Amino acid sequence: MGNRIMAAAVQHEARIGDVAVNLERIESLCREALSKDAKLIALPEFFTSRVVYDPQVQTAVLPPDNEAVDLMKSLANKHECWIGGSMLIAEGDDVYNRYHFVEPDGTIHRHDKDLPTCWENASYGPGKPGDDGAFDTGMGGVGVAVCWELIRTQTVKRLIGNIDVAVTGSHWWSFPDNWGSLASGALASSAQYNRYLSENAPVEFARRLGVPVLQSLHCGKITSGFPLIPGTSLTVPYDTEFFGYTQIIDAHGHVLAQRQAQEGPGVVVAEIETGAIEPVVPIEKRFWIPNLELMLKLYWHHQNACGRSYYEKKGRAEGIRYAEKYLSDRS
Repeated sequence: MGNRIMAAAVQHEARIGDVAVNLERIESLCREALSKDAKLIALPEFFTSRVVYDPQVQTAVLPPDNEAVDLMKSLANKHECWIGGSMLIAEGDDVYNRYHFVEPDGTIHRHDKDLPTCWENASYGPGKPGDDGAFDTGMGGVGVAVCWELIRTQTVKRLIGNIDVAVTGSHWWSFPDNWGSLASGALASSAQYNRYLSENAPVEFARRLGVPVLQSLHCGKITSGFPLIPGTSLTVPYDTEFFGYTQIIDAHGHVLAQRQAQEGPGVVVAEIETGAIEPVVPIEKRFWIPNLELMLKLYWHHQNACGRSYYEKKGRAEGIRYAEKYLSDRS
């Protein structure tokens, strides 16, 4: 095995599109983790803005050099720690969900999420081929993954054997609670299974990689539009919440510390031992790690299609426009 290090995972309640406020909240949570001697800190996916089906999301798209990255570099340098999290980044002709892993000396490692999940497709595109998200760092091999990357076998395949610890984050929401009792009843089984996945994905990820896993979440209620037909603007209101556990897990899949999303913003801290062991569970010979039920597969494909059509018509251009505006305002 490797070294023992104090690790922290942050649970964050972000606003839509309000980068400045979200960074204030993240900085406060990071300082809480640092006060508990953390040297490795995981931030959530999209820590600069929650991502729903809403045009406000595009206002939080940033250029590669921005104040969120500056904050991560400042904290890492001042406190001699490693810190990682993702945000929406416009580069070239596309927008990416880009994970940044920052070392104390200012080195930044980057990974673009492979496939957007559901309505996230309205805000960014897929990562480029060949991006394995495995980094050689001063603390050893570090692998990164976000949200539904944790439940796909291709993620395990790109990381296994190359890392000593995995730093992850999610933005995992539940089924709607404003569609009436008939819909709630019909979706109850799928909703329960989705909750099970959110709570157990990091544990199962650790069991297949054979390394410790840090998982950082969003928390709070969500109001979003729910797109109905690809290529149209038809939506219905979708009220829901984030769920799951912010967790720190050892290489065997044992939970060392956790905080439920319903507990609100906060930090979990635990000492981990980096380094890989023989995985507890072999990699499945299928696309999804769990046996994803039919309703979730249909939900995924339908919302992917709706989101992609919006991104091609408007989301991509708006995201790039706001990133350019950010640069102009900052100059």
